Amino acid sequence: MNITDVVSDARSIITVISMLTFIGIVLWAYSARRKNDFDEAAMLPFNEEDDLNKTTQEPRHG
Repeated sequence: MNITDVVSDARSIITVISMLTFIGIVLWAYSARRKNDFDEAAMLPFNEEDDLNKTTQEPRHG
């Protein structure tokens, strides 16, 4: 068993692990349990500026 065989096997193992990790992340992201969290996060840019100022207690400028 020479070094090229070891490197080839390591690359194959890393590729399989990476693919399984990617599939796991996709399944997690599209699972129904996460829908409410992602819907809430999607609306964050549209929150009123007044709501942000109430939570941070910063004075308004302008």
